[in-house]
Amino acid sequence: MRLHSYDDFTPLREIIVGSAANYLSHDRDISFELFHHENISGFRSDWAYPRLAQAGGRTENWVIKQRYAEELHEDVEALAVCLASLGVTVHRPLPLPPDADPIAGLGWTAAPTPALNIRDNTLILGDEIIETPPAIRSRYLETRLLTPVFRRYWEAGARWTTMPRPTLTDASFDLSYMRDASTTLGGPTEPIADPQPSAYDVGLEMMLDGAQVLRLGRDLVVNVAQHNHEQGVHWLERHLQDRYRIHRVWRMADNHIDSMLLALKPGVFLARHDGIRDLMPERLRSWRYIVPPEPDPGAFPVYDDYEDLMLTGPYIDLNVLSVDENTVLVNEQCTGLIKTLEAERFTVVPVRHRHRRLFGGGFHCFTLDTVRTGGREDYL
Repeated sequence: MRLHSYDDFTPLREIIVGSAANYLSHDRDISFELFHHENISGFRSDWAYPRLAQAGGRTENWVIKQRYAEELHEDVEALAVCLASLGVTVHRPLPLPPDADPIAGLGWTAAPTPALNIRDNTLILGDEIIETPPAIRSRYLETRLLTPVFRRYWEAGARWTTMPRPTLTDASFDLSYMRDASTTLGGPTEPIADPQPSAYDVGLEMMLDGAQVLRLGRDLVVNVAQHNHEQGVHWLERHLQDRYRIHRVWRMADNHIDSMLLALKPGVFLARHDGIRDLMPERLRSWRYIVPPEPDPGAFPVYDDYEDLMLTGPYIDLNVLSVDENTVLVNEQCTGLIKTLEAERFTVVPVRHRHRRLFGGGFHCFTLDTVRTGGREDYL
């Protein structure tokens, strides 16, 4: 059980699949609203921060309907079974207890979430586990649910590193890019004009999710949308030194790159639109960019606009998981993407995932590949 993962496409041997057990609610506070504003800005704007504060509270606990939570759990468990049936060794995090106590930082508390979208708060680079600095308060201790798995890899020789943890006061967040009328990432959105001061303020802090990093052997493509991300990339550069080449892409997305672009094999990307090519490092613009058709609205369940909080856009099904350079796990309801990949001679394994828009992730988000056969190759 030795950690060895440099990319997202060479033959997969071991993987961690997240847990959806007891995913009961979302804590909506400044950290949650900022992270998800691209998708929730058009939803119930009267509930968006800072109007929560004007209504008498700075946090709202948004309860998830039990049926959706149960069906999500069923689908995630089926994903783990599917990967095991393909010969992949599957590891699992600790489940979140149904009566989990709130977690607390300096000046804030939050209801914890299960370790479901585990790609977000961890970056695997070769034989190193890097726990990345979270941007959402409710997810601050999420990687602790992965500790038993990480410890086994560490005992087998892996390096285990934690990036500096932010305090996550209101003043920690770079709000400038949301206030910029020229940005089209998440707008239009209600400006956050009144961040509250705290005795624990330390200024803007580094925040960077593992899902902002595209791994290509010795090259890392990192999406940077604001100053919090920029600080995180600076830390990565100093820490990694000359072991990897880091390439910044500017505002490909608000945060994560893996619902915009994924590498399916050397020389081939799956991309949301062809314009992504122009955002990439010059040496990667010559790769083939497969662009699937626009998502079929009929492929998604119908939700209540005033009760069900959607955290992702309709492009979430681009968030596929490669088992090797020819085999890809795809949401069974995304028929256009399936046909596109089959026309490109990929073997598609259809897997069910009904409520991906409610829980902010797809198959790539739900998983963390820990052993693949590929090395620190120079694909450029």
